[in-house]
Amino acid sequence: MNRRRTAALDLLIIIALTLLVGSILILACGAGPGEALSLFVQGIFKNKSSMVEVLVKACPLILTSLGCAVAYRAGFFTIGAEGQFYIGAMVTTALSLGLTGVPGWLRIIIALAGGFVSGALWALIAAVLKARFDISEIIITIMLNYIAIYFLGYAVRSFLMDPAGNVPQSAKIPKDGQLQVLMQGTRFHAGILIAFCSVVIVWYILTRLTAGYELKVVGLNQRAASVNGISVIRNIILSAFLSGGLAALAGGIEVIAIQKKLLEGISGGCGYTAVLIALIAGNRPFGVLAASILYAAVQSGAGSMQRQLGVPSSIVNILIGTLVVLILAKDLFHPRRRSSGADTQKGGSGV
Repeated sequence: MNRRRTAALDLLIIIALTLLVGSILILACGAGPGEALSLFVQGIFKNKSSMVEVLVKACPLILTSLGCAVAYRAGFFTIGAEGQFYIGAMVTTALSLGLTGVPGWLRIIIALAGGFVSGALWALIAAVLKARFDISEIIITIMLNYIAIYFLGYAVRSFLMDPAGNVPQSAKIPKDGQLQVLMQGTRFHAGILIAFCSVVIVWYILTRLTAGYELKVVGLNQRAASVNGISVIRNIILSAFLSGGLAALAGGIEVIAIQKKLLEGISGGCGYTAVLIALIAGNRPFGVLAASILYAAVQSGAGSMQRQLGVPSSIVNILIGTLVVLILAKDLFHPRRRSSGADTQKGGSGV
């Protein structure tokens, strides 16, 4: 059996097992899988607005997952997209509210660029500690997430709080500083196009430029990369910079395109979901695009099931977790491959 047929078989097994788990969970809620599936599909394709809403939900996931994919390509295993999202949202808000004298389109560019750079610099904290002192980037980025999240809570209660209100949120972004809706009657905004363009740009960097090749080599084997004259430190820092910037860009777009103000909990946890999507996509940019849209579609369909059947939408997160576990454990489907891998390890260790 060739590699392509094996991969196709693995995919079919993973999908079948995930659907089986989903059916069991739906039955346990007292609903029928057939009826639930029908409402699920309606939630996605009912009308133009519902289909566009999938892209609206996918936009921040595309950017944060793309950032994770870039970092993982270089072997920089960050969990920091959530915190970088918050940093980008805060800086974009501050610039949007503070530069009211700047023309709208220019203010949008400055605000998003400022958010990108701030998230990139935030990510560099963990990258420098990893590169210079070999401190675990996983631990550092998790701690930085907490700092960013709680700092946003402080910001919307102090220097970014709306002076005209007493609710912990910023003032509303002026209309000329918002990303405009491009399709009337929907929430399809210009930020979605920015996300799509980012996918193409990252794909080009990773597959067509020397920098992308070096990131991949560093991710595969840092010692081999160093021996061949590729700077491990430089590439880890580059991957972190791009990763943090993309996640922060997602936060900025969420503020000036969707929420129109800075709020606590603005990310909805998409920075953590991005880790799963990057893994499912195999850290491939177009895979990230497809997986993000699929995840957003599943969320929309699950919302429809919950509203009309009472089936908890949390089932989606259970199924996503199941999917990731099955992808990571796919060698279990092939006992011969697993045993040959174990034999190789024994041989290599001299046992």
